[in-house]
Amino acid sequence: MGISKVFRLPDTLSTWPWIRKLNPNYDRVKDQSKEWLESFRAFPATAQNAFNRCDFNLLASLAYPNASAEHLRTGCDLMNLFFVFDEYTDVCNAEEARMLADVVMDALRDPDIPRSSGESVVGEIARQFWLLARRTSTKNFQESFVRAFDAYTTSVVEQAKDREMHHICDVKSYLRVRRDTIGAKPSFALLYLGFELPETFLCHPLVEYISTLAIDLLIIGNDICSYNVEQARGDGSHNMVTIVMHRMKLDLGEAMLWISSLHDILANTFLHTHAYIRRELPIIKTSDAAAKYIDGLGNWVRANDCWSFESERYFGRKGPIIQSTRIVELLPRKCVL
Repeated sequence: MGISKVFRLPDTLSTWPWIRKLNPNYDRVKDQSKEWLESFRAFPATAQNAFNRCDFNLLASLAYPNASAEHLRTGCDLMNLFFVFDEYTDVCNAEEARMLADVVMDALRDPDIPRSSGESVVGEIARQFWLLARRTSTKNFQESFVRAFDAYTTSVVEQAKDREMHHICDVKSYLRVRRDTIGAKPSFALLYLGFELPETFLCHPLVEYISTLAIDLLIIGNDICSYNVEQARGDGSHNMVTIVMHRMKLDLGEAMLWISSLHDILANTFLHTHAYIRRELPIIKTSDAAAKYIDGLGNWVRANDCWSFESERYFGRKGPIIQSTRIVELLPRKCVL
């Protein structure tokens, strides 16, 4: 099958009811989190500059548009921690990824003890992130977050195993792993950072279902946008576009259409489930935090899409044009933006 030198991105959120909204504290908190992260010297200067151009603080500011400045700072620091860990583990084998995961989880479980000077700096980044987050969060949030982050780091190790074996899984098994590697579950926890939400609500089957739908929408949005740079550097196996092309014997355009159809089904199901929860779940009528949580899931989908084009993570400086035209020039292999 031949591959065109250009391809079209599906316009997955053309009718999505949540509109773009940016936290008014973005500029100030971005500077604080950026300065904090750079103090660790986690990357050489050139790599740090490329990291900054991705602007993960923008992602947090779109995802938590109503958060206070102190809670937004936790969100920005979390996004930066995610992507430092992601960059480090992307070049690791499974054993090395497991060691980094253990360091991070140890830091989160016991943040009052400074990390050893001989270990990876990602441990100290995680420790300082959690020390700040604990100051303005509830016990309920803290316990849920640590569980979710543990699942995330474990899934990243599993991803490293697949990468080592050059394994391309099927869509179902991919989604099972990707629902954790995308980091959405710890990110969703920040939606109730300043509120008490009972475990009975968070574990309610409908709430778990709509959360999973939101995660799957994030996965699709992320994968169609990241596919080009990932295939260019020969690292596209952990991506739904590659998996659909490989498993279903489709070309790139056909795979995008298949994934777009799946997205439409999931998006419609999310909207119907959201409406049902707002109408039928008793706690929604008595808890402002519960209502904000399920609305926050819908906003996260919009936030991720906006950030994908507004940052330079996937499309360099061409993001706004590509967001409008949906036309992407296929990058040659081993090309880096």
